[in-house]
Amino acid sequence: MKVFSNFIWRFAERCGAQLVTFIVSIVLARILTPSDYGTIALVTVFTTILQVFIDSGLSTALIQKKDSDDLDFSSVFYFNFVICIILYLIMFVSAPFIADFYKDSSLVSIVRVISLTLIISGVKGVQQSYVSRHMLFKRFFFSTLGGTIFSAVLGIIMAYAGFGVWAIVFQQLSNNAIDTLILWITVKWRPIKKFSWSRLKNLLSFGWKMLASSLLDTVYNNLRNMIIGKLYTSADLAFYNQGDRFPKLIVTNINTSIDSVLLPTMSNEQDNHVRVKDMTRRAIKISTYIMAPLMIGLAFCAKPIVQIVLTDKWLPCVPYLQIFCISYLFWPIHTANLNAIKAMGRSDLFLKLEVIKKFIGMILLLITMNISVMAMAYSLLISGLISQVINSWPNRYLLKYSYIDQIKDILPNIVMALIMGGFVYFISYLNLPILVSLVVQILSGGIIYLILSILTKNDSFIYLINILKSRKG
Repeated sequence: MKVFSNFIWRFAERCGAQLVTFIVSIVLARILTPSDYGTIALVTVFTTILQVFIDSGLSTALIQKKDSDDLDFSSVFYFNFVICIILYLIMFVSAPFIADFYKDSSLVSIVRVISLTLIISGVKGVQQSYVSRHMLFKRFFFSTLGGTIFSAVLGIIMAYAGFGVWAIVFQQLSNNAIDTLILWITVKWRPIKKFSWSRLKNLLSFGWKMLASSLLDTVYNNLRNMIIGKLYTSADLAFYNQGDRFPKLIVTNINTSIDSVLLPTMSNEQDNHVRVKDMTRRAIKISTYIMAPLMIGLAFCAKPIVQIVLTDKWLPCVPYLQIFCISYLFWPIHTANLNAIKAMGRSDLFLKLEVIKKFIGMILLLITMNISVMAMAYSLLISGLISQVINSWPNRYLLKYSYIDQIKDILPNIVMALIMGGFVYFISYLNLPILVSLVVQILSGGIIYLILSILTKNDSFIYLINILKSRKG
């Protein structure tokens, strides 16, 4: 029950923050141009890659280690903070070269200001690990929501005042700053005045593989943005990223919530492979039950949603949105399998999987990069489908839970979602006003999925109902 309670807090935090972010992104997208968003995307390629050094590796090692204490957390805190200062200095010095690479001198000041998020992350990173390790997800709720709301107001005011791309810069910067401040106030942990190199080396023995894996993944994912920004236009990059934004908003809420709670829970049970298998299986089934109708429904309703929410100037992002919906549909298989591998301390396997996946992805990227942005999006979809098979492979032996078994577990949910999607798609041919049509599609889709869940006595549906009943009891 503690796991479910923490999931609820983490899910509430994600939903609250993402809902506010979503509303703000709609307002900003209506005020600002696709080129403004493209400019930010060019810069965040670099900051996102450097952020991996703060968010991954040692942070994961602190959560995975069974008996991590204040000396472990403090040693990582001091080490991370020094690394963050170094990373910021690198970005500060590199700003003119980045601007020259994209042939846009205005990027120099943007890079130097937005890179301050790296230093802020140095203060926040270990605090977040402490919250995750001790399952204090209620703290995340208040810090994240506070930062999101403050930055939302600031971003909208600046956009209306005509600050253009700087509205997005200060929205992101203030979000991180306020989030960190509230987390630092609400979480009582403070670094002690001790540092242990031996403890740090022990954590690095696990963490460096996680860091390398995450760095490889982040560089690979952001390389697409860099290539699009270089070979095509900033508007093309904005449409590509906006197509990713909608489905990612939904999936991140669910996936991050489950991921945050599942890893420390699995880590505590890492020696009990039967228990880890049960948690992995349940996570895959529940996540897919929730994600499948949302992704398939969003794919079928993509055009009217973009027209109503973002206006017609963003319609070129619709095909990308639909492609990403299909790709994100299978994220539960990725997340649950990788969490099981991490929880059992097999960071070596984790790294090997990343190398194999990214090798395949890079081949597909090189083949499609000079064709079109759309071709690059399809290559991401194909590599994602291949990656889910690769991610599940070790658990065929570690947990006796094969990819075929996993597909059998999620198939009922996907079939129900596809049937629902067919009904939703049919409604678009009724020639109703666009807003009325969208409302009817959403309501009918939800009702149909619920009816199918009841008629088929869906396992995940029954599990969730039982959990809710027990909470009320």
